[in-house]
Amino acid sequence: MKHPALVLLLALTAAGCERKAPVTSAPDPVPVVDGAGAATAASRTLAAVKARGALRCGVYPGLAGFSLADSSGQWRGFDVDFCRALAAAVLGNPDRVTYVPLTNAARFAALKAGRVDLLSRNTSWTFSRDVGEGIDFAGVAYYDGQGFLAPRDLNLQSASELSGAKVCVQSGSTSELNLRDWFRVRDINWQPVLTPTLERARQDYERGVCDVLSADISALASARATMADQGAHVLLSDVISKEPLGPAVRQGDPGWTDVVRWTLNALILAEELGVTADSAEQMRKEATRPEVRRLLGADTGYGAMLGLDDAWAYRAITAVGAYNEVFDRNLGKDSALKLERGQNALWNARPAGLLYSPPLR
Repeated sequence: MKHPALVLLLALTAAGCERKAPVTSAPDPVPVVDGAGAATAASRTLAAVKARGALRCGVYPGLAGFSLADSSGQWRGFDVDFCRALAAAVLGNPDRVTYVPLTNAARFAALKAGRVDLLSRNTSWTFSRDVGEGIDFAGVAYYDGQGFLAPRDLNLQSASELSGAKVCVQSGSTSELNLRDWFRVRDINWQPVLTPTLERARQDYERGVCDVLSADISALASARATMADQGAHVLLSDVISKEPLGPAVRQGDPGWTDVVRWTLNALILAEELGVTADSAEQMRKEATRPEVRRLLGADTGYGAMLGLDDAWAYRAITAVGAYNEVFDRNLGKDSALKLERGQNALWNARPAGLLYSPPLR
C-alpha cells in the first residue's frame, strides 16, 4: 500500500504535467450561429430575395464605368459588378439580378418602399442620409470627392479662378450643396446652372451653357469619356469634398446589411490575399493560409452566420473577381476612364490608400 503523501505527490505531479503539455496548432473553432447569426438568417430581405429568385438592384440610369446598359441592354460597370457579386453570393448565380434605374430624386423612396433590395449607385454616405433617411450604408465601395471639369483652352489652374463663372451642377444633390458652401466660404461670386440630372448637366456643359461642370470626380471622368474630344477637357486639381460611395440598404434589417457588407468586404479581402476569379478554385482546394480558407469556405461555419452556405464569398469572387479586378475592368487601366487607384488602393499598398476590410474570422 502506497503512503498517502506519496499518492498526493504523484497526483500533483500528473496535474502539473497536464498543465505543461505542449500547445499544438489547431484551426479556429467553428463559429456557432447564436442570436446574432439567427437574426441574420431570419432577415426579411434575404428571405424575400431567395423566394423571388432574383436580386432587385437600384442603379444609376446611365454612368459609364459604374452602371450603363450597352446596345444589347446588358448592364455593365463597377456598381453593376457588385450587384452580380451579391447575387452570386446569395442566389448562386450572378445573372439573377433585376436592374432598376433610379434618379437621385427617386432612389431613397424606392429603397424604403421595397421596390429594390439595395442601392448600388453613386450615393454618398452622409449624416443626414444615414440618420434621417431611414437607410443604412453597408460600407464604402469607392472613395470619391467633388471636383471640376473645364475646357482646356480656358487655361485654369485652380477653381479659385472661377469668379463670375457659370457652373453646371445637378440640382438637389450633395454636389450643389458642396458648391454653395465652397464658394460662400471663399467669398467668390458664381452662377449655378441647375439641371435635373447629371446627364443634362453634361450636355449643357458641352453646349457651352456653363463654363465648368462640377460633380464627383469619378462622374466627371465618366462624362469626359463620352465626349467626342476628351483631350479638350481637363479635370482641375481641386477636390472640395469627401464623397464615400457605397451600397445602401433599408434600416431595420441588420441581417441583410451584414450580407451586403461582407460581400463587399470579401472582394476587398480577396485582393489583399491574392485571390482572383481564376485562382479561387485552386486556392480553395490547396490553400493552407487560414484567412484564405475562411474566405473561400474551405473552413466551414462562417456562411451560416449570414444565413448562407460556406461558398458565398467564393461564388462572389469567381463571378466578378477581387476588388482590383472589378476596378481595373470598369474604372482603371483596362477601362476607358483610366482612373488611378488613389485613395481606393489597399491600406497596405505602396502608395497606401484607404481601402480596408475588417478580418473575416
